Amino acid sequence: MQLVELSEKQWLITDSKYQKVVSKEWFDITHWQQQNAISGQSIGRAITYFFKHEKKAYVLREYHRGGLVGKLIKKSYLFKDLKSTRPYQELKVLKKLRKQGLPVPKPVAALVQVQGASYQAQIIIRLIKKAEDLYHFLQKQPLSEHQWQQVGSMLRQFHQQGLHHSDLNIHNIMLNKKGKFWLIDFDKARFVRPMDSVLNSNLERLLRSLRKESNKSESFHWQEKNWAHLLQGYAAES
Repeated sequence: MQLVELSEKQWLITDSKYQKVVSKEWFDITHWQQQNAISGQSIGRAITYFFKHEKKAYVLREYHRGGLVGKLIKKSYLFKDLKSTRPYQELKVLKKLRKQGLPVPKPVAALVQVQGASYQAQIIIRLIKKAEDLYHFLQKQPLSEHQWQQVGSMLRQFHQQGLHHSDLNIHNIMLNKKGKFWLIDFDKARFVRPMDSVLNSNLERLLRSLRKESNKSESFHWQEKNWAHLLQGYAAES
């Protein structure tokens, strides 16, 4: 990762490929609106924007806290040093996973703004073309038995590298038009010993996510037997 000090309180963190491309303006949504470059948005804890630049598509996301703490402190984090910030760590994880050939978005850049003992941050990654998350896909149609096995196989590949995803749910698994599955959102992700038992918590979190949506809507295309298919794919990688 390349670190550029923009001012005493602002730093730009970029993947080496984007060092001479990305500027501070990339993190200003007004900048992209004025160029009619906004192609969409997604509303979660905060608004995530999708924009285009020179025929390439990107995702701009601001870091927001979740849970009870997030109700009091929405987007500030304790600042220790740049390499300990959440965007630096996320870009670093993405870069490592890409090098291992795993299906994750390309890391681009992040902006860190320090305010006293805390900081706020934004991150930019490349958009996965023509893809939607499992939440929206399963609202319309089911996955086949083979596709569930593909999901399990993909997750095991990450676990074989020791990747612990902090929030594995159906919003963070993507499926593109070519039938390829991807994993996104690596905020607070970390590496542990490959196939460590702690990684089972990832699978448990995903199962809770599927059951939650299934219980909320009868039209949600998921059944308990689909989980067995996923586990078959996960086990087959061994």
